[in-house]
Amino acid sequence: MSTDFRELQKKNKRSTRWLLLASFLLVFIVSFVAGLALTGFLGFGIFALLFSGALTFFQYRKSASLALRATGAVPADRDEYAQLHNLVEEMALASGLPKPDVYIVVDPAPNAFATGRDPENAAIAATTGLLEKLDRNELQGVIAHEMAHIRNYDIRVMTVAAATAGAIAIIADLFWRIAFFGGLGGRSRSNNNRGGGPQAIIILFAFIFVTVLAPIGASLLKAAVSRSREELADATAVELTRNPSGIRLALEKLDQDVTVVRKTSHATSHLWIESPDDHVKGHKGKKINDMFNTHPPLSERINLLRKMEGLPPYQT
Repeated sequence: MSTDFRELQKKNKRSTRWLLLASFLLVFIVSFVAGLALTGFLGFGIFALLFSGALTFFQYRKSASLALRATGAVPADRDEYAQLHNLVEEMALASGLPKPDVYIVVDPAPNAFATGRDPENAAIAATTGLLEKLDRNELQGVIAHEMAHIRNYDIRVMTVAAATAGAIAIIADLFWRIAFFGGLGGRSRSNNNRGGGPQAIIILFAFIFVTVLAPIGASLLKAAVSRSREELADATAVELTRNPSGIRLALEKLDQDVTVVRKTSHATSHLWIESPDDHVKGHKGKKINDMFNTHPPLSERINLLRKMEGLPPYQT
């Protein structure tokens, strides 16, 4: 393995530690603010601290299985999906890594992702649409891209980011349900009848923070750790396959295909080789939406690969 990749792995491992810390702090603040608004008890911070620590540890250990479950991935039968298994074995050998577990997502949209906390505990999932619409050369490029994420330790960072976004979404949903269907609304109205007060201010702040600001923060965190890694994984795929046309042709097909993975969410969108969110085009909030994009535009990635081959720019 080259020195550059060793340095990249060290950098990504350091990034993971910072991400785990940021994840812990974000979940702690969100759970503390929500608990304070619901109970009015400052001592709830101790529970929030314990809850956040336990959840961060759980995320690190179980986030891969949670991501697979969230996307509907199931183990790929070796006989039925022999070509997929063979390609994963080839790319694992080329990258010098253990063969990851192989999963399939029954979905017509062509897409794939890798997940796990390290190369020894990794998995690659591909949709049935990917297997149907790509030829062997293109499919090899996609598998090489996912192996690159495993080799570069991107999977650890990306999987924890997905779990963090999911945890924030769950806390926000629980807070919303308890606050407005569990009696907090009545308490708020009672406070208003008395002219407001600290409790009403806390409730208003908690509502804005937990249901609006925290999910935005989780999305920005997810985008920050994912966006820069996709183009590197594309380049690494070329190195592993020694064939720049495979991943390039695959990305061009993905760009031209309009189907979107059905069982996905904003929490897991950054895991896929093509983010399902990229198909949201031309709406009024596109500029704001671009801030949260977890992937560079496919055309940008394709043009970098075309430049390697000495080809003209990609025409969308």
